[in-house]
Amino acid sequence: MTPVVVPDAPAATLSDAWRRCVGTGRLNLALRRDYQDSLALVQSEIGFRYLRGHGLLSDDVGIHRPYDAAGHRGTRYSFTYADQIVDSWLGLGIKPFVELGFMPSGLASGDQTVFWWKGNVTPPRDHREWAALVGAVVRHAVDRYGLEEVRTWPFEVWNEPNLVHFWEGASQEAYFRLYEVTAAAVKEVDASLQVGGPAISPGADDWWEPFARFVEARDVPVDFLSFHAYTTGPAQPVPFGTYQTLRRPQSLLDQFAAPAKLVAGTRLEGLPTHVTEFSTSYRPDNPVHDTAYQAASVAPVLAAGGDHVDSFSYWTFCDVFEEENIPTSVFHGGFGMLGHRQLRKPVFHLYAFMARMGGDVLHRGEDHLVTRDGAGRVTVLAWQPVGGTDDGDEPDRHELRLSVPVGGGATTAYVHRSRVGEHDGNAFSAWRELGRPASPTARQLDLLHEASAPAREHASVPVTEGRADLRLTLGRHEVTLVEIDPVRDETPAWLDDARIVGRPAEAAG
Repeated sequence: MTPVVVPDAPAATLSDAWRRCVGTGRLNLALRRDYQDSLALVQSEIGFRYLRGHGLLSDDVGIHRPYDAAGHRGTRYSFTYADQIVDSWLGLGIKPFVELGFMPSGLASGDQTVFWWKGNVTPPRDHREWAALVGAVVRHAVDRYGLEEVRTWPFEVWNEPNLVHFWEGASQEAYFRLYEVTAAAVKEVDASLQVGGPAISPGADDWWEPFARFVEARDVPVDFLSFHAYTTGPAQPVPFGTYQTLRRPQSLLDQFAAPAKLVAGTRLEGLPTHVTEFSTSYRPDNPVHDTAYQAASVAPVLAAGGDHVDSFSYWTFCDVFEEENIPTSVFHGGFGMLGHRQLRKPVFHLYAFMARMGGDVLHRGEDHLVTRDGAGRVTVLAWQPVGGTDDGDEPDRHELRLSVPVGGGATTAYVHRSRVGEHDGNAFSAWRELGRPASPTARQLDLLHEASAPAREHASVPVTEGRADLRLTLGRHEVTLVEIDPVRDETPAWLDDARIVGRPAEAAG
């Protein structure tokens, strides 16, 4: 196999679009310890910038509190829970990507709800009262956290209004009115605050042109565009789970790129674009989320997604999530990159690998991304290319050979490799081998945590004319990170490893 010659000169700067935002379960769940421990772990090893989830205005956060008692009637805005949630996020270095929804029951025009926790998805019965609620939320944020901070928070209007499950009748007219009222309420607090939408799901291309026409005709502010991307086909339900067919990972990149083309020539052209949800499956109970395939399929998206959008938010960071009722087992196909009790899934390691990449992109291919940092460390993220359901299974092995530059005049390089796949770094695989315990014992949890660690190996390789040759064999659905550091040998002349009892094999030669 002829090696891919990686250039020495940077071709680009690695975009941070891949970790600008991540998704979360409904906001009330942020009050739980498992959620808080999981977010702390994610931030320590990955470090996302923003966090987005449903339910800020739903009843279980308790902001909108109408009252009629003892001759007094009005509405009180309570931020008891909201403050705890946002304070905890900011304390971990992550900001809110504020989704304004769903409808509090005291303001709802109907009783249609979605999810087990019954988020109300009807328009407000009084748009003036809705505007007052939005204004109160934004003003409170400014008062508590300061205008300069809140100016960095995007305010997104609703979630997937093109779907009847998330917006009564999926009415464009009703959504456009809601968007106009909401945008005005946000801007009334401060004109420089960011507001956007329409937060539509895949397959809603017919919303872009009407949305552009509406905001142009009414001169409605739009600071960014948002939408979602998934690769799954129809649901195939089983008890407490769902299977689905999948399209190729390229489908996600195609979806990322589509809106810019659809709004070309309109007032929306050139606005920042955010994918506020993406994954393979849109179901919170599809086992694919727990697998090594998930990581291998997302890898090329992380490597190239920043070419198309300003951010793309993995849905979600952890399995503390309850759209389809309370999960019945520790692994249940949840959206999270972390399972319950902070069990790391392969896709978590993919993100943690990305967080260790350098800032200068040297090369990118269909199965690898090569970067370098300011200290001269070269990093290679490699993955086995995967297809969709109709493409058949991937082979058991994937070969990659690279010639990478090594600076500093070094004659040797230290190569450190971390990998996850069908067996290594795969708690889901270990869980199946344990008999799929629904509620693992303390010992079983310890075993699962140990099994979730990536396999690691290291070696010294020669550097010839400023280059090292890497020969990588990847297993099925493997994602691997290789870190190459130039070596400056500081071995004193008097040391002789061959004299060590049980000396290393290399010293014996």
